[in-house]
Amino acid sequence: MSVGEKIKSLRLEKKYSISELSEKANVSKSYLSYIERGIQGNPSLQVLSRLADNLDTTVEYLMGQQMIPVDEEWAGLVDEAIKNGISKEDFAYYLDFMKFKSMNKQDKQ
Repeated sequence: MSVGEKIKSLRLEKKYSISELSEKANVSKSYLSYIERGIQGNPSLQVLSRLADNLDTTVEYLMGQQMIPVDEEWAGLVDEAIKNGISKEDFAYYLDFMKFKSMNKQDKQ
């Protein structure tokens, strides 16, 4: 389902007209119509955010991205790593190292 189809479906679930949603989200009716019909397939994050807020959903849902739930322990470990100065590059290096280590372990078995 495209971004526009999701917006239209959620709008209809909430029983909003295009005029109502455009007013609530501060988006022009014609622009909202273009999004829903797929003419405008790449709306800005600002517009998507305002629409998502008024449709009780997330920008990630509208864009088709699934958020992977992270348990509290993992979130705490990531927070601790960030507080201790681990950069994204450091973390990526560590992941690569662990993949390499895992491959070597499998090769030896």
